Amino acid sequence: MSTFFTERHGLWSEDQARQARELIARIDAGEIDVLRFAWPDQHGLLRGKTLVAGEARSALREGVNLTSTLLAKDTSHKTVFPVFAAGGGFEIEGFQGGADFTIVADPATFKVLPWAPRTGWVLCDAYMADGRPCPYATRQILQRAVRELDALGLDFVAGLEVEFHVFRLDDARMALGDSGQPGEPPRVSLLTHGHQYLTELRYDRVDAVMELLRAQLMALGLPLRSLEIEFGPSQFELTFGPTAGVLPADTMVLLRSAIKQICQRAGYHASFMCRPKIPNVMSSGWHLHQSLRRKADGLNAFMPERDGDALSETGRHYLGGLKAHACGAAALASPTINGYRRYRPFSLAPDRANWARDNRGAMLRVLGGPGQSATRIENRVGEPTANPYLYLASQLFAGLDGMRRGTDPGPSADAPYETAAEALPRSLAEALACLRADEMLCTELGRGFVDYLCRIKEAEIARFNLEVSEWEHREYFDMF
Repeated sequence: MSTFFTERHGLWSEDQARQARELIARIDAGEIDVLRFAWPDQHGLLRGKTLVAGEARSALREGVNLTSTLLAKDTSHKTVFPVFAAGGGFEIEGFQGGADFTIVADPATFKVLPWAPRTGWVLCDAYMADGRPCPYATRQILQRAVRELDALGLDFVAGLEVEFHVFRLDDARMALGDSGQPGEPPRVSLLTHGHQYLTELRYDRVDAVMELLRAQLMALGLPLRSLEIEFGPSQFELTFGPTAGVLPADTMVLLRSAIKQICQRAGYHASFMCRPKIPNVMSSGWHLHQSLRRKADGLNAFMPERDGDALSETGRHYLGGLKAHACGAAALASPTINGYRRYRPFSLAPDRANWARDNRGAMLRVLGGPGQSATRIENRVGEPTANPYLYLASQLFAGLDGMRRGTDPGPSADAPYETAAEALPRSLAEALACLRADEMLCTELGRGFVDYLCRIKEAEIARFNLEVSEWEHREYFDMF
C-alpha cells in the first residue's frame, strides 16, 4: 500500500498527479523557499500553513493537518461549537476534541506570489482522516454542482465584476489594548472624494494604486479586464474575463486575499465589506455574470435563436430557477449582517426577485441576444464578502432545478422597483430562515451542511443583538 495520503485514497486525477510531479521538480530546482497551503474555510477566508520547500515536497502528496476547530468559527474567529463535547458539537463523527482534518493541495492551482519573494501558493481541498471529503468543505460543494452540470454536457461559465474600497492606512491600531475578537478596526483616510463615477481625473489620482494592483494581479495570472473608479469615496471596481467550472470561485477567493495583502504592504487598507461606516460611503456589490456552454460544440447554451427572445429555452428555464430560489439563496450571496444595508429601492441594488432585459435595477439582468456570444445572466444580488463556492453553487443548483422543472421566469420587469415580485430578505436572519425553508437547496447542499452554516451565522447575529448601537443611543438616551 502507498505511504501517501493522496494515493491511498485516490484523491488526484492523472492530470493532478502529473502536475504535482512537475511542481515537485520546480521545488527541487530551487524556485521557491516556502509554499503556502491555502484552504478556503466556511466564510471563503483562506487559512492554512506555510511550509519550507523541503517539507512542502512531501506535504503535497501527504497533505497538511489542520485542527477541526477552524470549522467551528464565526467571522470574529470565535469557536461557536462545543468542540470538547461528544462529537465536538458537530452532527458527524471525527471532529471531537479538536481532532485534525487534512487539506490536500490541488496542484493545478499553484501560483508564485509576485508580492512575496520566492513564495509559492496552492489551493487545497479538505478531507477527513479516512479520506472522505469533509462535509463542511465548500469548494467540494461547488465541485459537486459542476459535476451535475457536466453530466448534462454543459460547462458553467462565469465572469466577475467586483466592487471594493481602498483607503490610505493611517493607524493599524496595534496598541496593546487594541486586540480582541474582533480587534479594533484600522483608522483610514480617503484616496478620492468619490461621486465622480468613471471620471479620468479621479482615476489618474489613484493611478499608483491601480497600477500596483494591475501589475500584481496580472503577474498572478488572473484574467483582469478593467480597472474602474466606482461612485463612492475610495471605491473601485475590477472586472474579470469569463472562466469555467470551479475556476471563477478560485479566482475570487485568491483575488480578495491578494488585494488585501498587496495593499497592506504598500500602506493601504483594502476592504470588501459591503458598506463600511465611512461618511458618504456607497455600498459595494459583487455582480456575477453567468452562462452555460455546450461541451459538444463550445457554443453558448443561453443564446436565443429568434429575434426578440432574450434567452434560449435552456436559458429561460435556468433564469426561472434563479428567480424561484432567489430568497433561499440570498444568505449565500449576502452572508453578512452588513450586506443587507445594500438592498434599497432605486439604488442600483435589487430589492425583489425579478428579472429584466439590460436593466440594472433588476436582480437578474439579461444581456446579449441573437448572434451574440456573450449572452448571459448578471445576478446583482451578491456582496463581495460572499463565499464564492457557496454563491456559485447556489446559482448552479437553482438554475439546474429550473431546467429540470421547466420553470418559466415570467415577463421582464421593465420597472423593477415597481413591478410586483417576491421581496428579497431584509436581514441576515430572514435570509437564513428562507434558506432553511428551501427544500431544493437544503437537499443539494445537504441538510446537515445548511444546519451547520446557519448555526455559525446565527451566532454572529446573537453577538450583534447584544451590542448597543450608536442608533439606539442617539434614539433613546435623551428622549426617555
